[in-house]
Amino acid sequence: MNAGHPNEPPDQRGPTVLRIMVGSELRRLREAVGLSRTAAADAIRGSEAKMSRLEAGRSGFRHRDVSDLLTAYGITEESARQALLTLAERANSPGWWHPYNDAMPDWFVTYVGLEQAAVIIRCYEVQFVPGLLQSEAYARAVIQLGQAATASEVERRVALRMQRQKLLDVPEPPDYWAVVDEAVLRRRLGGQQVMRDQLDYLLKATQRPNVTLQVVPFERSDAAATGGPFTLLRFTEKDLPDIVYLEQLTSALYLDKRADADIYLKIIDRLAAGALTPQQSAARIASIRDSL
Repeated sequence: MNAGHPNEPPDQRGPTVLRIMVGSELRRLREAVGLSRTAAADAIRGSEAKMSRLEAGRSGFRHRDVSDLLTAYGITEESARQALLTLAERANSPGWWHPYNDAMPDWFVTYVGLEQAAVIIRCYEVQFVPGLLQSEAYARAVIQLGQAATASEVERRVALRMQRQKLLDVPEPPDYWAVVDEAVLRRRLGGQQVMRDQLDYLLKATQRPNVTLQVVPFERSDAAATGGPFTLLRFTEKDLPDIVYLEQLTSALYLDKRADADIYLKIIDRLAAGALTPQQSAARIASIRDSL
């Protein structure tokens, strides 16, 4: 696994997804032999909380721990052991975003890893332009609205956001589908020129074949019943379920239960069906830009 350089486009797959895959397999193997999480924790001289983190893919893997767990689960065939040990080693490699860890909270590090591995990203925004579609000046204005940060911290966060956007231009990019409330386009963050440039940036972004942008106009009020913004991530890995990301002011929720994902999938489908078409949305964006 090559971590990459901050100035290079991000890889299609990163350690976050690999950790989840390894953790999921370790959980499957444990359950197959009927061991409790506590008993498995004893095998690696750890706590049940540590086992929970490992199986959820929320921490790195020590070679000795994975080896001991495989032994406890009765996995003795060398090829099977080596396959999972190799995957665990790759999961420990830092992602391209590692140099930016100081610029984002721990709960967002997980999202960046999932985002860069997703094959479909669908989001709904009611306040700001989605991060992957923000111009640099607009991103700076949004970030400055947040918690107090030094000028250098703001620039680090802006740089991270711009780096994340390269995901949309890799050879096999994800399908990105954003639905935004019209208020997002009319809120003049950063001033008139910044907002005008941002709207131009959006129109250019929609020319990508993998980007779809729809606007929910003011005259269609049913969108108000959906609550706040959210992002739905889908992956090719069979062991990785759809994940709903709900960002809060100082934390985030990751929903991976099928029932939860299905609810949000229905919501985003309803929003898309009620929004302006992509062509109508582009015309609405251009009209708002011309009025500034």
